[in-house]
Amino acid sequence: MARRRALQLAGTLGVAACLAATAPAADARSGVGVGPGDQGDGSGLVAPDVTPAAAPQRAARVFHPPFWGHGHGRPDYQPGDPGLGDPYFPLEGNGGYDTQHYDLSFSYEPSTDRLEGLAVITARATQDLSRFDLDLQQLDVDSVTVDLRRAAFTRDGQELQITPRKGIREGETFVVTIRYGGVPQTIVGSPIVFGSPYGFLHTDDGAFQGDEPNAASTWFPVSDHPQDKARYTFRVSVPRGLGVVANGTLKYHLDLAGRSLWVWDEPLPMASYLVTADIGRWIVRQGRTPGGIPEYVAVDPVLPDVTTTERGVTQTRTAVDFFYEESARAADLWVKYFGPYPFDVVGAIADNATYNGTPLGFSLETQTKPVYSAVRSSNTIAHELAHQWFGDSVSTRTWDNIWLNEGFASFSEFLWAEFTGLRTAHEQFVIDYSRPATSAFWQIVIADPQRDTMFASAVYRRGGMTLQALREKIGNDDTFFRILKTWTARYRYGTATTAEFTALAEQVSGLDLDEFFRVWLYTPGKPTTW
Repeated sequence: MARRRALQLAGTLGVAACLAATAPAADARSGVGVGPGDQGDGSGLVAPDVTPAAAPQRAARVFHPPFWGHGHGRPDYQPGDPGLGDPYFPLEGNGGYDTQHYDLSFSYEPSTDRLEGLAVITARATQDLSRFDLDLQQLDVDSVTVDLRRAAFTRDGQELQITPRKGIREGETFVVTIRYGGVPQTIVGSPIVFGSPYGFLHTDDGAFQGDEPNAASTWFPVSDHPQDKARYTFRVSVPRGLGVVANGTLKYHLDLAGRSLWVWDEPLPMASYLVTADIGRWIVRQGRTPGGIPEYVAVDPVLPDVTTTERGVTQTRTAVDFFYEESARAADLWVKYFGPYPFDVVGAIADNATYNGTPLGFSLETQTKPVYSAVRSSNTIAHELAHQWFGDSVSTRTWDNIWLNEGFASFSEFLWAEFTGLRTAHEQFVIDYSRPATSAFWQIVIADPQRDTMFASAVYRRGGMTLQALREKIGNDDTFFRILKTWTARYRYGTATTAEFTALAEQVSGLDLDEFFRVWLYTPGKPTTW
């Protein structure tokens, strides 16, 4: 029996359904966002006409004659696999379907840490399905429907196993609706991130999500693997006076009976670990970068001013101005080196995030707006924004290819150091290379670093060194950066592997690079010749 909703989304979850239509936005302005009290949201957005939406229609089924379609015979309904077989996380993601869109409506109450949600997931079957799974950790499930018909469900660890009333034919699109709720649990003590808390983090005034690599399922049902990218819509209800900042663009904000409803939309494919919908009090600045990319930055009001020195010039800026200006500089620079910006907006979400009173020390490349748990350096901002190309748009197909994310973003730090006049990329390479051959730094195989050391510093720094060494071996920056731009264009919004990168590098450069990549990516030990 469904539990009675302790919290309701802007009065009821039904209000979110009524607000499905997107309201046009007026011209955006830079300014103060949701802060203490009843400050404006700084968005210049107009509330929509709250007209009840038409009842959802059952998805049409396609008639398949007995000897047409899959296998030229009767359907062969089988359960989808409970995972995608990733070598590091075999149960993450799910087989038998391809997710198209997540419509996530939820309310959150900071005083109790409780989340009550309604997930509407659109997917396409890639086989004849008798049953399929979603990933969901710990939270309670009240009900599940498939194409508006109640479906049976069971739990097996993180697997939510769903059995529709009728089998789903290969190629059919179907809609899953899940009512769920509870207190999302932060993951603590995992060796993957060296014991640091990650996932859904409860802050003093709201919540902060950093889900890499496997924590999106701590707060919504999902096929939790980069191979299964999808579009996302967020409809989040919070106590009035708090704000929500999520991936993509803000569609509207509506205050209603002591609650605030915030609707965000990310229309471009996104891997689940890049999803975020952060709750709290924010100062907002928005506009466009000098290069013309729309920008939205939200910063916790308690973050201090930031003093920086570059090329002998010292300046002090508010936290919101620091994040806004440095994000703009980095995004425009990476367009020059990596190709067109792949998304509709760029920005930052900087919170004052703690766990049990201890400040958190991480940043994450959440799509369109990286999240920062405190004030971070411009070098870190440059790193996280490089991920919009390497990791977000072009994602690793399996997690053993993680250097394609972190090595490329670390190489961007080499370029940032050149840009800011700190040192050349070659000088940074020499500094990293100066580690003694006996250092554990040289013992990790970068192309397969193993799950519990996938985020070791060697994956980052040696990955960056690999690209600088490749740059110097090719000896022509036009050719080298053509490799990177071809990479970001060819695999845009998809996934890729190390083998595909090495093949592309050989194709564009015209060089035989087998020995080079064997030494740098596939062999433990300090390279001496390449």
